[in-house]
Amino acid sequence: MTPPQGRWYARPMSSVRTRFAPSPTGYLHIGGARTALFNFLYARHHGGTFVLRVEDTDRERSTAEATQAILGSLQWLGLQWDEGPFFQSERTALYQDHAERLLASGRAYRCYCTPDELEQRRQAAQAEGRKPMYDRRCRERRDAPAGQPFTIRFKTPLTGDTLVHDALRGVVTFSNGEIDDLIIVRSDGSPTYNFCVVVDDALMAITDNIRGDDHLANTPKQVLMYEALGFPTPRFAHVPLILGLDRARLSKRHGATSVLSYRDEGFLPAALNNYLARLGWSAGDQEIFTGEELIEKFSLEHVGASAGVFNPEKLEWVNAQHLKMTPASAIAQLLKPFLAERGWTPPGDDAWLARVAATLQERAKTLVDLLDQGAYYFSDAVTIDEAAAAKHLAKGNRDALRELRDALAALDEWTVAAIEVAFQAILARHGLALGKLAQPVRVALTGGTVSPGIYELLEVVGRERSVARLDRVLPMVGA
Repeated sequence: MTPPQGRWYARPMSSVRTRFAPSPTGYLHIGGARTALFNFLYARHHGGTFVLRVEDTDRERSTAEATQAILGSLQWLGLQWDEGPFFQSERTALYQDHAERLLASGRAYRCYCTPDELEQRRQAAQAEGRKPMYDRRCRERRDAPAGQPFTIRFKTPLTGDTLVHDALRGVVTFSNGEIDDLIIVRSDGSPTYNFCVVVDDALMAITDNIRGDDHLANTPKQVLMYEALGFPTPRFAHVPLILGLDRARLSKRHGATSVLSYRDEGFLPAALNNYLARLGWSAGDQEIFTGEELIEKFSLEHVGASAGVFNPEKLEWVNAQHLKMTPASAIAQLLKPFLAERGWTPPGDDAWLARVAATLQERAKTLVDLLDQGAYYFSDAVTIDEAAAAKHLAKGNRDALRELRDALAALDEWTVAAIEVAFQAILARHGLALGKLAQPVRVALTGGTVSPGIYELLEVVGRERSVARLDRVLPMVGA
């Protein structure tokens, strides 16, 4: 059910409602994805509702492309919202109505100070060593100059403290004297971030506001506005930021930070969710979680107070574990867009592609890595490594390899078991260890010395293609 847009839509505070509210000024980055994940998991754990709101009031920087990228990222991660997406740009009338309410109640006022005047006073305050806050000269002004532009400012209490009850930090106290009379509506009539957040969270009946701790400084301003508008205050949880390995705030210089870039690099959404959840949250010593386990076990009580450190190698390890856990048939489907991007046409059907995946998923870190390792399955233009040829072809047993080639070509059925029988017969006849025959075959089929098990490799490459590759290298063996 979608909340009505024109009035306060309220549910009992015991019914958990969380929200993710990105600004569409760029792609969804890792920090935002973790915030979305925590809100999603908390809502699902409590049988609540996860709301998506797009905060697109920054008209100059917000783009439709970024909006679609954010929505696509959330869908790829499997963080499906229950209500929304709502767009702040379509809710201007609601903000104007609530600004008028604050004006009528005396909790806001019109400010006629020009930008130039405000800048001069700011510079003067800095020169005198004072905090560059608005001097409140319009706070008690009663006249309304005709035709003169004005902003609307919130009337912050001049004395006392504002308490923020945070699920992770306990009670955080802010002195009202340090809080500015912030602008809630600009002179062009557009509402500002802090005001929109309060109105939206109240009208959408958000009970739990889980967000990055860089928002903590905004929270006392918002708490005061909730109280001035007569709205209940949601529960807050300000999650520590994510840092790079150098302990600096995560940025592009630490590597890919966009969720879509991880998709394109072949990471699994379940693995990225798993890794992001563990950046700041724990459930004992468990490292690998399914989506269902994350929902079952997630709680704010186990979110730590210190920043999480993003480690790309640990993410690769987590992804490798999820690749091992994923059915080969599912991996086959996930590989298709990567195959199309490379222009590779699988020589077999979906069942064949699943067999390819099954032979490689134990060693692969990502889907891209899996295809890099298994390129020989898709192309017969195999480049023979010179060192591998010198070691395993030049010194190989040509007679044994030729007999194996003929035995493989004559097999009644092309199965792992039948291939193994053919190998063992040749090995016994020539008194060879498996490696003496397997490695030349491996070099012929893959160009190198590392591959899945030799019998499984032959079975998946196929009889005709395997025999053709053996024919290609036979003149090199024993030369």
